[in-house]
Amino acid sequence: MAAETLPAAASADRLSDVLRRRGTLENGSVSDVAVDSSRATILSRITRLRLTYAGEAPGAPSTLILKTSLPERINQPGWDAGRREVAFYNDVAATMLVKLVPCCFEAKWEADTGAWHLLLEDLTDSHLIATTWPLPPSAGQCEQIVRARARFHAQWWDEPRLGTTVGTWLPADDGQLDAFDAAVTRFFDRVGGLLPSHRRDLYRRLIERGPELNKRYHSHHHLTLVQGDAHYWNCFLPKDGGDDVRFFDWDCWRVDVGTDDLAYMIALHWYPDRRNILERSLLDVYHATITAHGVTGYDRRSLEADYHLSVLWQIATPVWQSNGNIPPVIWWNNLERIMLAVDDLGCRDLLS
Repeated sequence: MAAETLPAAASADRLSDVLRRRGTLENGSVSDVAVDSSRATILSRITRLRLTYAGEAPGAPSTLILKTSLPERINQPGWDAGRREVAFYNDVAATMLVKLVPCCFEAKWEADTGAWHLLLEDLTDSHLIATTWPLPPSAGQCEQIVRARARFHAQWWDEPRLGTTVGTWLPADDGQLDAFDAAVTRFFDRVGGLLPSHRRDLYRRLIERGPELNKRYHSHHHLTLVQGDAHYWNCFLPKDGGDDVRFFDWDCWRVDVGTDDLAYMIALHWYPDRRNILERSLLDVYHATITAHGVTGYDRRSLEADYHLSVLWQIATPVWQSNGNIPPVIWWNNLERIMLAVDDLGCRDLLS
């Protein structure tokens, strides 16, 4: 990518202004911007920028990560790509006392075009992703990630700003179940005979029982902020083995039960053997950590009940992924794993 083809958000003048506003650049200025690497993900483009400065620039970053929209994903039906992640960094991350996400220098979303970008701290040299997808992390890494996830959840647990200035409460009649019903019908048409009748019946029963099951959410009690897309590869682990874990990709964040993230991490992404080895111990780690960080009145049995309900609702994830044209290698395997987890944990009993 030549310098003249860099997006406006990555121009030297723009970056100088951004860094000055953030207080990381005082007297110098960015004189040159080069692309170290650039790659497309399913929903965005990630570009590592290398900055050269004119004048004194102590403490200014030598590299930044520019995350931008993919043209073909802008305003795609079923995806609100970018807007919610921009809101997360502006409304949530900026108010956090504990550093559990990358530092964001700028987050912009253009309402008229749907284009968006993030300028993020570059953690390439200090952090790593535990494994190459879809290989699972080690047991120790899983515990490290779950502890960090629990610290994040505890920070926002029943926080008074939830649903007001941070996130929104969904009304009981918000039409989500109707939208899910329509999405399931499209999904059935897409997969045809690949989805057996007993699994189709499970989806229909979930929709039917949805209003009753949603009473847990509408209690507005023991809720927190969840990442939504909380898989293990959306997490940076410190190379020095410390506790500086960072979570990234926040386009699906919302106010909900914390176990939604746990079910997404564990039940959606692991086959039974690995779940049987680590699932219960990771839930124990999670509960011990949120308790140590101030969560009260939420016992281990309540966590277990919420986890089972979250696992059941996770059967919706492959539906949304398939309808959003996420590759089958992702949604098909997620479908198989989550169905196995529903059966193993007896989650169908919640529909009786």
